[in-house]
Amino acid sequence: MRTVDLRTRATLAVLLWMALAAMPLTAQTSSASRRPIIVFMTDFGTVDDAVPICKGVMLGIAPDARIVDLTHQVTPFSIADGARFLYGATPYYPAGTVFVVVVDPTVGTSRKAIVVKSKRGQYFVLPDNGLMTMVLDRDGLEGAREITNRSWMIGSGISSTFHGRDIFSPVGAHLAAGQDWTQVGPQLKQLVRLNITPPQLVAGGITGQVFALDGPFGNLITNVSGEEFLKLGYVHGEKVHIKLGDDEMILPFVRTFGDVPVGQPLIFIDSRGRFSLAVNQRNFAKIYHIQPPLSLFIARK
Repeated sequence: MRTVDLRTRATLAVLLWMALAAMPLTAQTSSASRRPIIVFMTDFGTVDDAVPICKGVMLGIAPDARIVDLTHQVTPFSIADGARFLYGATPYYPAGTVFVVVVDPTVGTSRKAIVVKSKRGQYFVLPDNGLMTMVLDRDGLEGAREITNRSWMIGSGISSTFHGRDIFSPVGAHLAAGQDWTQVGPQLKQLVRLNITPPQLVAGGITGQVFALDGPFGNLITNVSGEEFLKLGYVHGEKVHIKLGDDEMILPFVRTFGDVPVGQPLIFIDSRGRFSLAVNQRNFAKIYHIQPPLSLFIARK
């Protein structure tokens, strides 16, 4: 009888230990899932201390935040590239994510520092210079406010050249910490937009624009979606007549780069669903001397 009682007690003790051991793990998992996300993007590069300084500011205000580096290699001063990277990344992050973006060639001038909330429930802390153009065209605008609340900034004096540290990073961290975004400053009714001409379906085909290059590869990124292109009737393997600026070309529409010989140009639908041009294992932009923005015409089949 005593042996059975000891075994029962031992079993209960093991079960209790397992329950107690599981509780902290569950709490940690729950806590991790609630940690705010800050996605950080700049054209600062990584050769100096600018990026870690900004991260230090953020973590000093929101120590539980998870900071994700989108990239710090945006082409210097290229608002169009920053807008493109935002457009590509935002669908993969949940509502409540805070994007802190510093591509700011006119830092310290009369351009506004702003917070934007999209209809996806994401927040963007950045200069009002067109960076939001593509995201808002797709996701819609919930609201926008100018950053004027000095208590959300750092330092007794704001630097005229490092708003990434003094304004954008602390404001992003305050939002990640759960503070009311409407307290950042007054509403804005209109934002600066990039001059990206929307594609148009015309009798002979589609007019569009090459607006960026794909990093070191030199692929041409256009504002024509793959869905719009396919309405022209093409299938893989067929030749497509296009016009880039004043130059006319006939290129194969293929599934991937290796479907043509090395060094040969091609048309494909890229991983973001856009009509794109490339040269297999070469740089299209360098070979054909392409510098965005550039007009594009795709002839109907």
